[in-house]
Amino acid sequence: MDAPARSRALASAVHQEVHDTDLLLVPVGSLEQHGPHLPLDTDSTIAHAVAREVAQRLTASGTTTWVSPTIALGSSGEHQDFAGTISIGTEVLRQVVVETVRSAGTWVPRVVLVNGHGGNRDALDAAVTQLVQEGHDVAWAPCAPPGADPHAGRAETSLMLWLRPWSVHTERAEPGSTQPLRVILPAMRVGGLAAVSPNGVLGDPRGATADEGRRLLTAMVTAVRAVADPDERAVG
Repeated sequence: MDAPARSRALASAVHQEVHDTDLLLVPVGSLEQHGPHLPLDTDSTIAHAVAREVAQRLTASGTTTWVSPTIALGSSGEHQDFAGTISIGTEVLRQVVVETVRSAGTWVPRVVLVNGHGGNRDALDAAVTQLVQEGHDVAWAPCAPPGADPHAGRAETSLMLWLRPWSVHTERAEPGSTQPLRVILPAMRVGGLAAVSPNGVLGDPRGATADEGRRLLTAMVTAVRAVADPDERAVG
């Protein structure tokens, strides 16, 4: 029997179901503070949700796609001053991604990494560069809606209200630093996020809504699909 139409989770499949897979999506997240109101796994939750929706749409259009378990620990050293953060650093994350794609590449022709945390960028850039040089068909795509505030602000709060509202403490939502990221980045690189925002928020989560989260999710799914879809890549 085929896997249920609404489930593309690789972990729930049996090996016969994945023999003719066209594409594997690998969500990459983090375990880090997201202010006083959002859970530590916010980035992982968003990355997995985007990957799941992209996989469903691609499979429905004829590109058999599965979603791997999320790489749930990322490079989050800038959040280390806050309890609950667990970071494996850029180099270890790069190695994890490289070995993940090498292994998956023995049975699937293409892998796309769906990234939910900006701090993972250097690791993903380095890993994808190395893997492409080795001959793998691999890319990475960010979960980053245009114009969104950087961290634990309105965008991520709206997304979590849509995806997992029971884990959002709206009564604790409060603004953090609302300065542009380019302005605070030098200080953040030296002293971490706590140096620029004591409550761990970059943006203002007040006014976030589930409906806005739904729209943001749709925009990210469209952007990631454009990276993942072989037909769209061919047109581009």
